[in-house]
Amino acid sequence: MERILIIGCSGQIGSELTLALRKIYGNDNVFATDIKQPPKDILESGPFNTLDVMDYNNLLHFVVRFKITQVYNLAAVLSGNAEKIPQQAWEINMRALMNTLELARDSDAKKLFWPSSIAVFGPTTPRHNTPQLTVMEPNTVYGISKLAGERWGEYYNRRYGVDFRSLRYPGLISYKTEAGGGTTDYAVEIYYEAVRSNSYTCFLSEDTALPMMFMDDAIKATIQLMEANPDKLSLRSSYNVGGMSFTPKEVVEAIRKHQPDFSVSYEPDFRQAIADSWPASIDDSQARADWGLNDVYTLDSMTEVMLQEIRKKLNK
Repeated sequence: MERILIIGCSGQIGSELTLALRKIYGNDNVFATDIKQPPKDILESGPFNTLDVMDYNNLLHFVVRFKITQVYNLAAVLSGNAEKIPQQAWEINMRALMNTLELARDSDAKKLFWPSSIAVFGPTTPRHNTPQLTVMEPNTVYGISKLAGERWGEYYNRRYGVDFRSLRYPGLISYKTEAGGGTTDYAVEIYYEAVRSNSYTCFLSEDTALPMMFMDDAIKATIQLMEANPDKLSLRSSYNVGGMSFTPKEVVEAIRKHQPDFSVSYEPDFRQAIADSWPASIDDSQARADWGLNDVYTLDSMTEVMLQEIRKKLNK
């Protein structure tokens, strides 16, 4: 019986991944933890504990006490926020990872998922159809920490046998949780503001293409990777995941199919430079070949769901 620990269950990924895993493994076998209060559906569907990933002794005690076999470490300071507090962001992102790597080494929780990001790439990386293996010179705190984390994960797998697994997420889009300090957050904010006020001021320029993924596809890919036969995995750093690539202008056009008078202005801020250093599209053929990555949402199908669900949420 798998017993799973989610670190960071209150965040954008954790709030949906926790519920998806509980459907598969049973509510009582998926332990949700965070340093802040989670959404109501997590509290009501299974165990929740306050747990700080920075406190290794408590972390190890928790894993031993509840006989945890898998850990999903989702704790991180995201790209936009990390640029405001670089030293603190580095400390949090790296200490959280190192604690869970040591945890996997010292306990029976050998299988560890840790999210990487397209932020590992930089301005010298090929921007279109970015390969799995390529030049990686990130120029943000978030990207530097993610690149370092990939190398540490691969090292712990090779040296200590830790079953480290990771995805380089593109921008993730969900109606369930609002934006949380990332460079791709416009693609969540724009739908909320379309419903709230029928207008939006975008912090990226209209022609900034970035890889994105609807959360349903991201959750499915995460679970697929974690359930894959380890013998099928040719990578123990992190797999490229491409999703779909689009610009703010293309999102506006998709929304206007439902709200023809939706208005948008563009006021690029410091996140524009970050976005310009990231890929415009991703080659994820390695993930498709190794463990069957198969995303299904397009910009139009995602837009329809986002607008419908946000209306329901805001009307409650």
